[in-house]
Amino acid sequence: MNISQQKRAFLTGTLLLTATGFACRILGFFYRIFLSRTIGAEGLGLYNMVHPVFGICFALCAGSIQTAVSQAVASNVERGRAAFKAGLVISLTMAVFLGCIIWNFGDFLAVNLLMEERCAPLLPFIAVSVPCSAIHACINGYYYGLQKTKVPAFSQLAEQLVRIGVVFLLAGIMAEKGIVITVQLAVLGHLSGEIASSFYTLLSICLFPPKGGNKNCCPFLASVREAAPPLMALALPLMGNRLVLNILSSMEAIWIPNRLQAFGLSSSEALNVYGVLTGMALPFVLFPSAITNSVAVLLLPTVARAQSFGNWKSISSTISMSVRYSMYMGILCIGVFTFYGSQLGLTVFHDSSSGNFIKILAWLCPFLYLSTTTGSILNGLGKTSATFVQNVAALLLRLAFVLFGIPVFGIQALLWGMLVSELFLSLLHIYSLKKCFAFSWNPYEMIVKPAFFLFISAGITKAASGWLKLPTTLPEFLQLCVYIGILSLSYSGLLLLFHKH
Repeated sequence: MNISQQKRAFLTGTLLLTATGFACRILGFFYRIFLSRTIGAEGLGLYNMVHPVFGICFALCAGSIQTAVSQAVASNVERGRAAFKAGLVISLTMAVFLGCIIWNFGDFLAVNLLMEERCAPLLPFIAVSVPCSAIHACINGYYYGLQKTKVPAFSQLAEQLVRIGVVFLLAGIMAEKGIVITVQLAVLGHLSGEIASSFYTLLSICLFPPKGGNKNCCPFLASVREAAPPLMALALPLMGNRLVLNILSSMEAIWIPNRLQAFGLSSSEALNVYGVLTGMALPFVLFPSAITNSVAVLLLPTVARAQSFGNWKSISSTISMSVRYSMYMGILCIGVFTFYGSQLGLTVFHDSSSGNFIKILAWLCPFLYLSTTTGSILNGLGKTSATFVQNVAALLLRLAFVLFGIPVFGIQALLWGMLVSELFLSLLHIYSLKKCFAFSWNPYEMIVKPAFFLFISAGITKAASGWLKLPTTLPEFLQLCVYIGILSLSYSGLLLLFHKH
């Protein structure tokens, strides 16, 4: 096949990020299983409650600047080094400042912001991890802009391996010495992973700097001063957007246990339910999003570059491809999690409620994957204001379910809110893209046909389970993996066989 260099770089980068993303998620599954059995569902709930603080800091000092660096480098490779230097200096300065605030006011934040005083001892770990996240975010943004994904991909893997290794090692030592394992161990693992990722990316860019870009001898401060204003012009809108979105997401994470108590649960029971949902069920549902997240990361610079060259046909083709394959994958995930969700929850976490959550959240998949890819395309086209307003609207809709639904219907209201808000968001993104570009949207090809193939594949899998005699010694989880594999292969094969070019 005659594939252009740009498409080859995009496909190679996507495959590499997807492969490492899947590896990280597989490792993460075993890590989550281990945590659920050592610190329990309540501990997982506490662990997830401190992440809003990290998320807000990351939005301010790292995530937006990473995107801006990626966009600046993709648009003008020659000035990419200067943009990267400026981004790193600004990001790290802000990160150190925010880290100091968290470190010094941890007790106040735990009681007044998180409404859970048990989070206070966990916040110093978050404070130290913020500058580390700023370093690897900026370096990864530079590499993403160049469409060179090896360093970002392997930094994810290094982060996950070190996190799991540190937690496993310390847990073994603590168990041997009779020390009680608490949620602090999980937060220490988070910090270890951030340190490892920042160290790896720094080492990579210092020892093996990427080729390309302006290699003149312009003084460091002069290049930073020159590149900072246009970079921050890109970053500030994203920063404001991400900050508002993270604040709304943080409000949701903080209010869920509180609203569950209004429903009639105790504080411990509320954290337990929250931990089962966020620490057990959601990781399963989000596992396949390693593919869409990888695509989304690379779609932004790809679309930005196509727009700078006025290649509108390429953009329309990219939108059509993204929408189609997001729907393909989402419909498959509905089948997998609906058919096998209960068994997955029981075999992996020994918790029936996690299986029920997985089955309900399965219907979230197509809209979640669709909003991820289309949102990245809109950002790449410079439509950051539109994506911001749409994301805020979707989050406010979900918060309404949390505030008014949970006290009446319990955790089910949150699950309905997640489904409705993601459907609403994906439709808004599609509408915005339709206004800008004419791209093919065929409901039969994208919904009816894959849904029909899913039912055929389910029948094939059911028939295969009758004649396929798996060894009785094979663990139940691996048996489920075999059947899920048959379902996925049958579905993919039918799509390939009847693919319309």
